[in-house]
Amino acid sequence: MTQLDDWLGRMTEQALEPDLPICDPHHHLWDQRETFVYRYLLEDFFADMSGGHNIVSTVFLECEAFYRSKGDANMAPVGETEFVRGMAAMAASGIYGKTQVAAAIVGFADLRLGEEVKDILQAHIEAGGGRFRGIRHSTAHDADTGILGAEHTSPNPGLFQDGTFRKGFAQLAPLNMSFDAWFYHPQMPELTDLAQAFPETLIVMDHVGAPLGICPYKGLRDEIFSQWSANVTALAKCSNVYVKLGGLAMKLTGFGHHKLDLPPSSEILAGDWKPYLMHCIEAFGPERCMFESNFPVDKASCAYTSLWNAFKRLTADFSASDKAALFHDTATRFYRIEEA
Repeated sequence: MTQLDDWLGRMTEQALEPDLPICDPHHHLWDQRETFVYRYLLEDFFADMSGGHNIVSTVFLECEAFYRSKGDANMAPVGETEFVRGMAAMAASGIYGKTQVAAAIVGFADLRLGEEVKDILQAHIEAGGGRFRGIRHSTAHDADTGILGAEHTSPNPGLFQDGTFRKGFAQLAPLNMSFDAWFYHPQMPELTDLAQAFPETLIVMDHVGAPLGICPYKGLRDEIFSQWSANVTALAKCSNVYVKLGGLAMKLTGFGHHKLDLPPSSEILAGDWKPYLMHCIEAFGPERCMFESNFPVDKASCAYTSLWNAFKRLTADFSASDKAALFHDTATRFYRIEEA
């Protein structure tokens, strides 16, 4: 047991509404021992999911795991898709549990290659065995070096407006691929511009647009929320854009839950996250919103069971159809998941 697991074990909860079907549209699997202090593979994920929630299916998001070590460097990320397809096959055996892990896969391809990226996208499709759905090219960038950036993509400022990047982005829609957008909240207007330029491409904004709360953004929550919420409202006018409701347990949001003596309860999480999640639901509507775990990244601040309980507390008064959309249907529709 890791020190983190020991801390999370000091406060446990029973799953609320345990029968409610959930598609977790955002998690990772990795063994990056050079950059992380722990690995997170299939057994670890199933252990976190064992708290009683009805996780029917999941979507894997790229995280620079198991890239190919030989051959064309631009093709290296295809190794991650090959790895995840194997994890999905293991999960499908039923040995670990009932969840269809990695029912859909989102990988990485360097869109800065322009039109040449098409060959890599085709390779991902072939490697995915019918599960590959789209690309995430992380563009998270901030001038302050104290904020974790997207190291494996080394994004330069204004990447969404880069002409060559856009030529690569243009290859997605013809292949029926979506785009996961991972960036920091000051960059959101850039995504709006990109979405307007490519209305035929489905885009989902990860982690409610990552409102920062550390380094130069520390102590400015009200000001940042005002800016963030206005930009969310503007982005929501793009009908091709969806949003993942989560990621707020990341340390960079500045809530500081990871510093507590005991892990936060779902009541605490729901209280802190409510303004952000409710604004997104109001702006986009349940039909374009999907709750996400972002595990194991968000595990740094809360347990998997508590995280989903927080989402359920926030939607306790919602209609059955709205709950179905937020917890399951929007995600399975966006990622074209067929559940057994």
